Amino acid sequence: MSLDSKVRIPNQPSFFRGRVLVWFSCGAASACAAKLTLEQYPDAEILYCDTLAFEHPDNRRFIADVEKWIGKEIKILKSEKYQDIFFFFYKTGWLVGVSGARCTQELKRNVREQYQGVGDVHVFGFGEDELARLARFERDNPELYLLFPLRDVGMNKQACLDMLMQAGIELPAMYKLGYKNNNCIGCVKGAKGYWNKIRVDFPEAFERMSKQERKMNVKILDVFLDELDPSAGNYRSEFETECGVTCTAFQQSVHLTGGIQRDFQALSTGEQNPAPEELPTPPASR
Repeated sequence: MSLDSKVRIPNQPSFFRGRVLVWFSCGAASACAAKLTLEQYPDAEILYCDTLAFEHPDNRRFIADVEKWIGKEIKILKSEKYQDIFFFFYKTGWLVGVSGARCTQELKRNVREQYQGVGDVHVFGFGEDELARLARFERDNPELYLLFPLRDVGMNKQACLDMLMQAGIELPAMYKLGYKNNNCIGCVKGAKGYWNKIRVDFPEAFERMSKQERKMNVKILDVFLDELDPSAGNYRSEFETECGVTCTAFQQSVHLTGGIQRDFQALSTGEQNPAPEELPTPPASR
Protein backbone atom coordinates (compact mmCIF):
# COMPACT_ATOMS: atom_id res chain seq x y z
CA MET A 1 0.00 0.00 0.00
CA SER A 2 1.42 3.38 -0.97
CA LEU A 3 0.62 6.11 1.51
CA ASP A 4 -0.88 9.48 0.74
CA SER A 5 1.53 12.35 1.37
CA LYS A 6 -0.93 13.69 3.95
CA VAL A 7 -0.44 10.70 6.28
CA ARG A 8 1.36 11.72 9.46
CA ILE A 9 4.39 9.44 9.78
CA PRO A 10 5.15 8.26 13.35
CA ASN A 11 8.39 9.04 15.15
CA GLN A 12 9.54 5.44 14.58
CA PRO A 13 8.27 4.43 11.14
CA SER A 14 7.51 0.80 10.44
CA PHE A 15 8.88 -1.03 7.41
CA PHE A 16 5.59 -2.94 7.33
CA ARG A 17 2.62 -1.31 5.64
CA GLY A 18 -0.54 -2.38 7.41
CA ARG A 19 -4.23 -1.67 6.96
CA VAL A 20 -6.13 1.60 6.74
CA LEU A 21 -8.43 1.69 9.77
CA VAL A 22 -11.24 4.25 9.94
CA TRP A 23 -12.51 4.71 13.50
CA PHE A 24 -16.24 5.35 13.27
CA SER A 25 -17.90 6.95 16.31
CA CYS A 26 -21.54 6.92 15.14
CA GLY A 27 -21.33 10.63 14.47
CA ALA A 28 -21.57 12.74 11.32
CA ALA A 29 -17.87 13.57 11.10
CA SER A 30 -16.60 10.00 11.30
CA ALA A 31 -19.23 8.90 8.75
CA CYS A 32 -17.96 11.49 6.27
CA ALA A 33 -14.35 10.59 7.07
CA ALA A 34 -15.19 6.98 6.19
CA LYS A 35 -16.79 8.02 2.90
CA LEU A 36 -13.80 10.14 1.87
CA THR A 37 -11.27 7.50 2.90
CA LEU A 38 -12.94 4.71 0.93
CA GLU A 39 -12.73 6.83 -2.22
CA GLN A 40 -8.95 6.67 -1.96
CA TYR A 41 -8.48 3.41 -0.03
CA PRO A 42 -11.34 1.06 -1.03
CA ASP A 43 -9.90 -1.73 1.13
CA ALA A 44 -10.03 0.40 4.28
CA GLU A 45 -11.76 -1.13 7.30
CA ILE A 46 -14.50 0.85 9.04
CA LEU A 47 -14.52 0.04 12.75
CA TYR A 48 -16.82 0.90 15.64
CA CYS A 49 -16.08 0.24 19.31
CA ASP A 50 -19.43 -0.86 20.71
CA THR A 51 -21.12 0.95 23.59
CA LEU A 52 -24.55 0.69 21.94
CA ALA A 53 -26.33 -0.66 25.02
CA PHE A 54 -26.47 2.81 26.60
CA GLU A 55 -26.50 4.92 23.45
CA HIS A 56 -29.68 6.06 21.74
CA PRO A 57 -31.38 3.09 20.01
CA ASP A 58 -31.50 5.17 16.81
CA ASN A 59 -27.74 4.69 16.48
CA ARG A 60 -28.33 1.22 15.07
CA ARG A 61 -30.45 2.73 12.31
CA PHE A 62 -27.75 5.32 11.63
CA ILE A 63 -25.05 2.64 11.36
CA ALA A 64 -27.17 0.73 8.84
CA ASP A 65 -27.81 3.89 6.79
CA VAL A 66 -24.10 4.78 6.75
CA GLU A 67 -23.19 1.24 5.66
CA LYS A 68 -25.52 1.57 2.66
CA TRP A 69 -24.09 5.00 1.82
CA ILE A 70 -20.44 4.02 1.93
CA GLY A 71 -21.04 0.58 0.46
CA LYS A 72 -19.20 -1.25 3.19
CA GLU A 73 -19.97 -3.04 6.43
CA ILE A 74 -18.97 -1.33 9.66
CA LYS A 75 -17.17 -3.87 11.80
CA ILE A 76 -18.24 -3.85 15.46
CA LEU A 77 -15.50 -4.32 18.05
CA LYS A 78 -16.34 -4.94 21.70
CA SER A 79 -14.47 -5.14 24.98
CA GLU A 80 -13.96 -8.71 26.11
CA LYS A 81 -13.64 -7.53 29.71
CA TYR A 82 -16.61 -5.19 30.19
CA GLN A 83 -20.03 -5.77 28.60
CA ASP A 84 -21.14 -2.12 28.91
CA ILE A 85 -20.43 1.09 30.80
CA PHE A 86 -22.44 0.25 33.91
CA PHE A 87 -20.81 -3.14 34.19
CA PHE A 88 -17.51 -1.22 33.98
CA PHE A 89 -18.62 1.16 36.77
CA TYR A 90 -19.67 -1.82 38.88
CA LYS A 91 -16.45 -3.78 38.37
CA THR A 92 -14.00 -0.89 38.79
CA GLY A 93 -15.77 1.50 41.16
CA TRP A 94 -14.74 4.32 38.82
CA LEU A 95 -16.89 7.03 37.21
CA VAL A 96 -14.58 9.84 36.06
CA GLY A 97 -11.20 11.34 36.93
CA VAL A 98 -9.17 14.49 36.31
CA SER A 99 -7.60 12.98 33.17
CA GLY A 100 -10.90 11.98 31.59
CA ALA A 101 -13.39 9.16 31.58
CA ARG A 102 -11.76 5.79 32.12
CA CYS A 103 -14.73 4.08 30.46
CA THR A 104 -13.49 5.56 27.16
CA GLN A 105 -10.03 4.12 27.84
CA GLU A 106 -11.34 0.65 28.66
CA LEU A 107 -14.26 0.29 26.25
CA LYS A 108 -12.82 2.12 23.26
CA ARG A 109 -9.12 2.96 23.31
CA ASN A 110 -8.00 -0.38 24.74
CA VAL A 111 -10.23 -2.16 22.22
CA ARG A 112 -8.61 -0.16 19.42
CA GLU A 113 -5.12 -0.93 20.67
CA GLN A 114 -5.88 -4.65 20.85
CA TYR A 115 -7.09 -4.63 17.25
CA GLN A 116 -4.48 -2.43 15.61
CA GLY A 117 -1.23 -3.73 14.20
CA VAL A 118 2.21 -2.39 13.37
CA GLY A 119 2.11 -0.13 10.34
CA ASP A 120 -1.66 0.44 10.34
CA VAL A 121 -2.86 3.88 9.27
CA HIS A 122 -5.51 5.32 11.60
CA VAL A 123 -8.20 7.62 10.22
CA PHE A 124 -10.14 9.93 12.55
CA GLY A 125 -12.92 12.43 11.91
CA PHE A 126 -11.25 15.59 13.18
CA GLY A 127 -12.43 18.48 11.04
CA GLU A 128 -11.14 21.89 10.06
CA ASP A 129 -12.83 23.34 13.15
CA GLU A 130 -11.00 20.98 15.53
CA LEU A 131 -7.37 21.76 14.80
CA ALA A 132 -6.44 22.17 18.47
CA ARG A 133 -7.86 18.74 19.35
CA LEU A 134 -6.20 17.27 16.30
CA ALA A 135 -2.82 18.70 17.32
CA ARG A 136 -3.20 17.29 20.85
CA PHE A 137 -4.08 13.89 19.44
CA GLU A 138 -1.01 13.92 17.19
CA ARG A 139 1.15 14.94 20.13
CA ASP A 140 -0.27 12.23 22.41
CA ASN A 141 0.02 9.45 19.81
CA PRO A 142 3.48 9.83 18.26
CA GLU A 143 3.65 6.11 17.46
CA LEU A 144 0.72 6.08 15.02
CA TYR A 145 0.35 6.66 11.30
CA LEU A 146 -2.50 9.19 11.17
CA LEU A 147 -4.78 10.51 8.44
CA PHE A 148 -7.39 13.27 8.82
CA PRO A 149 -9.37 13.47 5.57
CA LEU A 150 -11.84 16.09 6.82
CA ARG A 151 -9.05 18.46 7.78
CA ASP A 152 -7.32 17.84 4.48
CA VAL A 153 -10.36 18.86 2.41
CA GLY A 154 -11.35 21.72 4.73
CA MET A 155 -14.58 20.21 6.11
CA ASN A 156 -15.98 21.24 9.49
CA LYS A 157 -18.82 19.66 11.47
CA GLN A 158 -21.54 21.66 9.72
CA ALA A 159 -20.19 20.57 6.35
CA CYS A 160 -20.42 16.96 7.52
CA LEU A 161 -24.04 17.42 8.61
CA ASP A 162 -24.81 18.99 5.24
CA MET A 163 -23.09 16.12 3.41
CA LEU A 164 -25.21 13.53 5.21
CA MET A 165 -28.44 15.41 4.60
CA GLN A 166 -27.60 15.79 0.90
CA ALA A 167 -27.06 12.02 0.80
CA GLY A 168 -30.55 11.52 2.24
CA ILE A 169 -29.28 10.15 5.55
CA GLU A 170 -31.34 11.09 8.58
CA LEU A 171 -29.13 12.56 11.29
CA PRO A 172 -28.75 10.66 14.58
CA ALA A 173 -31.59 11.28 17.01
CA MET A 174 -29.28 12.86 19.60
CA TYR A 175 -28.32 15.60 17.13
CA LYS A 176 -31.98 16.32 16.41
CA LEU A 177 -32.61 16.61 20.16
CA GLY A 178 -29.98 19.35 20.32
CA TYR A 179 -26.97 17.41 21.62
CA LYS A 180 -23.50 18.26 20.33
CA ASN A 181 -22.38 14.65 20.16
CA ASN A 182 -23.76 11.13 19.93
CA ASN A 183 -22.23 9.69 23.11
CA CYS A 184 -23.86 7.40 25.65
CA ILE A 185 -27.05 8.88 27.06
CA GLY A 186 -25.79 10.39 30.30
CA CYS A 187 -22.06 10.82 29.59
CA VAL A 188 -19.95 11.14 32.75
CA LYS A 189 -17.93 13.91 31.06
CA GLY A 190 -20.98 16.16 30.80
CA ALA A 191 -21.23 19.37 32.83
CA LYS A 192 -24.21 20.86 34.68
CA GLY A 193 -26.16 22.16 31.69
CA TYR A 194 -25.73 18.83 29.92
CA TRP A 195 -27.03 16.88 32.89
CA ASN A 196 -30.03 19.18 33.28
CA LYS A 197 -30.84 18.61 29.61
CA ILE A 198 -30.55 14.85 30.19
CA ARG A 199 -32.88 15.26 33.19
CA VAL A 200 -35.55 16.68 30.85
CA ASP A 201 -34.99 14.54 27.74
CA PHE A 202 -34.09 11.23 29.38
CA PRO A 203 -35.27 11.25 33.01
CA GLU A 204 -34.68 7.51 33.36
CA ALA A 205 -31.00 7.96 32.37
CA PHE A 206 -30.65 10.84 34.83
CA GLU A 207 -32.13 8.73 37.62
CA ARG A 208 -29.95 5.76 36.66
CA MET A 209 -26.74 7.79 37.00
CA SER A 210 -27.98 9.52 40.15
CA LYS A 211 -28.44 6.14 41.81
CA GLN A 212 -25.03 5.01 40.55
CA GLU A 213 -23.36 8.02 42.17
CA ARG A 214 -25.02 7.30 45.51
CA LYS A 215 -24.16 3.59 45.41
CA MET A 216 -20.52 4.41 44.75
CA ASN A 217 -20.46 7.56 46.90
CA VAL A 218 -18.84 9.42 43.99
CA LYS A 219 -19.84 12.73 42.37
CA ILE A 220 -19.60 13.43 38.64
CA LEU A 221 -20.05 17.15 39.34
CA ASP A 222 -19.32 19.16 42.49
CA VAL A 223 -22.73 18.04 43.80
CA PHE A 224 -24.58 14.75 43.52
CA LEU A 225 -26.92 14.70 40.53
CA ASP A 226 -29.97 14.33 42.75
CA GLU A 227 -28.93 17.63 44.41
CA LEU A 228 -28.25 19.47 41.14
CA ASP A 229 -30.17 22.75 40.76
CA PRO A 230 -32.42 22.28 37.70
CA SER A 231 -31.48 25.78 36.53
CA ALA A 232 -27.70 25.26 36.80
CA GLY A 233 -25.46 25.38 33.75
CA ASN A 234 -26.01 26.35 30.14
CA TYR A 235 -25.53 23.45 27.77
CA ARG A 236 -25.21 25.63 24.67
CA SER A 237 -22.12 27.34 26.08
CA GLU A 238 -20.49 24.25 27.57
CA PHE A 239 -17.35 22.67 26.19
CA GLU A 240 -18.11 19.88 23.75
CA THR A 241 -17.10 16.45 25.01
CA GLU A 242 -16.33 13.72 22.51
CA CYS A 243 -16.20 9.99 23.08
CA GLY A 244 -14.83 8.05 20.18
CA VAL A 245 -11.63 6.09 20.49
CA THR A 246 -10.29 9.38 21.83
CA CYS A 247 -11.44 11.17 24.96
CA THR A 248 -11.68 14.94 25.33
CA ALA A 249 -9.79 16.05 28.42
CA PHE A 250 -12.50 16.25 31.06
CA GLN A 251 -10.71 18.76 33.26
CA GLN A 252 -10.78 21.30 30.44
CA SER A 253 -14.56 21.11 30.22
CA VAL A 254 -14.86 21.55 33.98
CA HIS A 255 -13.20 24.95 33.98
CA LEU A 256 -14.95 26.20 30.85
CA THR A 257 -18.43 25.37 32.11
CA GLY A 258 -18.38 26.79 35.62
CA GLY A 259 -17.49 23.55 37.37
CA ILE A 260 -15.06 23.52 40.27
CA GLN A 261 -12.30 21.24 41.45
CA ARG A 262 -13.83 17.98 42.66
CA ASP A 263 -12.89 14.85 44.45
CA PHE A 264 -12.79 12.45 41.51
CA GLN A 265 -11.35 9.50 43.35
CA ALA A 266 -13.84 6.67 43.03
CA LEU A 267 -14.24 4.33 45.98
CA SER A 268 -14.46 0.69 45.08
CA THR A 269 -15.45 -1.37 48.09
CA GLY A 270 -18.11 -4.02 47.64
CA GLU A 271 -20.53 -2.10 49.84
CA GLN A 272 -20.35 0.96 47.59
CA ASN A 273 -20.89 -0.90 44.35
CA PRO A 274 -24.23 -2.33 43.24
CA ALA A 275 -24.79 -6.04 43.31
CA PRO A 276 -24.77 -7.64 39.84
CA GLU A 277 -28.54 -8.10 39.85
CA GLU A 278 -28.94 -4.35 40.46
CA LEU A 279 -27.06 -3.29 37.33
CA PRO A 280 -29.12 -0.83 35.27
CA THR A 281 -30.79 -1.98 32.10
CA PRO A 282 -30.13 -0.20 28.79
CA PRO A 283 -32.49 2.65 27.84
CA ALA A 284 -35.67 1.86 25.99
CA SER A 285 -36.32 3.27 22.54
CA ARG A 286 -37.50 6.87 22.53
